Amino acid sequence: MNLQSDDFELFGLARRFAQERSAIDARWKDLQREAHPDKFAAQGAAAQRVAMQWSVRINEAYQRLKDPMRRAAYLCELHGAPIRAEDNTAMPAAFLMQQMEWREALEDARADSELDALDDEVAQARRAALAQCEQLIDQQQDYAGAARQVRALMFIARFADDIERRREQLGQ
Repeated sequence: MNLQSDDFELFGLARRFAQERSAIDARWKDLQREAHPDKFAAQGAAAQRVAMQWSVRINEAYQRLKDPMRRAAYLCELHGAPIRAEDNTAMPAAFLMQQMEWREALEDARADSELDALDDEVAQARRAALAQCEQLIDQQQDYAGAARQVRALMFIARFADDIERRREQLGQ
């Protein structure tokens, strides 16, 4: 293992968006077993510290690889297309209109059934955006386009959280 390896190299995976979650999980368990600090107890404190560093590195990579949105963002960054969500919020007009409609629907929602319908619509938009990420990254190698999709996914994820908060407000 090399600390300088990217997450895909570390996990022995192809550098692509489409991944099997079960393969990521299995490889994470294998790597954690290899690097577990207890395994190095007989080699002293220095070896255990190195093992701990490896364990942290493996966990960080796992968190990025297992989450499709984070994996897409990571691939974009590896290919020179950083997400820059904090200073690049430009979105297509149609997406902004959709956001406004969702916000109005959320504000107007008074029943669980309305929130459920909105939640279903948002989940469908998330699936479509993830499918678009796969197309842009794996087929077209359009990392700038994929970065725009990741920013849209970030909006969608925040809005899904807003739906849950609204659900809690109505439940009080």
